[in-house]
Parts: sequence; C-alpha cells; structure tokens
Amino acid sequence: MLKARVNKLLRLNLMKTSIIASFGLLLTSFVYGSEENLRFVKKFQISGSAEVVVVAEGDFEPRSTGSYSLRVYGGTSKKFPTDNFIAGLVRPRNGIVEGVRFDDVDDDDQPEIVVIVRAVGSGGYVSADAFRYRTRSLEYIASVSELDKKADPIQALRDKIKVSNGTRSSPRLSSAARVILTSVRDASFTLLD
Repeated sequence: MLKARVNKLLRLNLMKTSIIASFGLLLTSFVYGSEENLRFVKKFQISGSAEVVVVAEGDFEPRSTGSYSLRVYGGTSKKFPTDNFIAGLVRPRNGIVEGVRFDDVDDDDQPEIVVIVRAVGSGGYVSADAFRYRTRSLEYIASVSELDKKADPIQALRDKIKVSNGTRSSPRLSSAARVILTSVRDASFTLLD
C-alpha cells in the first residue's frame, strides 16, 4: 500500500514537472516571438546633406551569413525620409553587420560609406566594404576581409586603396580646384558645326 502511494506521488510530481516545463517553453516562445528582429537594419544621415543611407542585413537570412543592402534615399521629407529612393547595392557578407562609418578612405577629402562585418566564428575576423556616393551615384570601391579582430578596417581600406592606386606623387587638389574639375566634368557641351 505504501509502495502504491509512493508511485502515485511520483507520477503526480512527474506530471507537475511536465506541465511546468511545457508552460515555461510556451512562455519562452511568446517572449522570443514578440522580441524585435535582431538583424541589422539602421538609418544614417549623410553629413551636410538631406540624403539618408539605410543598411540592412538580408530578410529571412541567418545572422551569420548572407547579404546586406546599402540604399540611399533623398531624405527630403523629414516625416518620410525613405520615400525617394536614389541608388542601392546588395553585397555578400560572412558574419553580422557590426556597424557603418563615414570615413575618407580614398584620400579625396570626401567621406565614403564603410560597412563593417564581423565573422561569428571563434576568430571574430573583421571585413569591410567601402562605397563612394557622389551626385546620386553609388559605387563599390574596395573591400578588405579576414582582418584580425583588433585590426582597424578603415586603415586597412586606406592602405589597400593607396596600393591599388599607386603612391600619389602629385599634390592633392584644393577644394576650389576640385569644384572646378567637377563642374567641367559635369558640364554638358553642344557640338557646333
């Protein structure tokens, strides 16, 4: 009789434990289901401009690998800054987008958009892609990858671009000279007979 009572108590305890575990699992799924999406999606204002940059990891992709998009919008409406799409690119990524910086990496006194990605493996390697945005045009210009986790990706991009362009022997142009050259480049000419 005592043995039967002990068995009954053990079954009741097992049933209580199962109910509590099921409730905990259900509660956890509600908490995680209501949690904001963990993927990287951020808006940035381009300094001195109304234009807005949006960088987002790909929809429905694993956090550790996939793609990211970089989009530029006109930003003319403060209420709806992403209404006027201007340009965009999609790039592969091996890791999570860790951040976006605006730094001059090609030595032209204009900041480039730099997307920094960190690998999720034990090495925590860093990679970075640089983009040039000028006059409604977005261009991929360089990338570095598999950098040590403590490396400076901005400096690595500068070094790579400097090597690919060769060391500059001519002096840097002043802002006024760049404006003149840009005006001449962007000017339209009519051929007369």
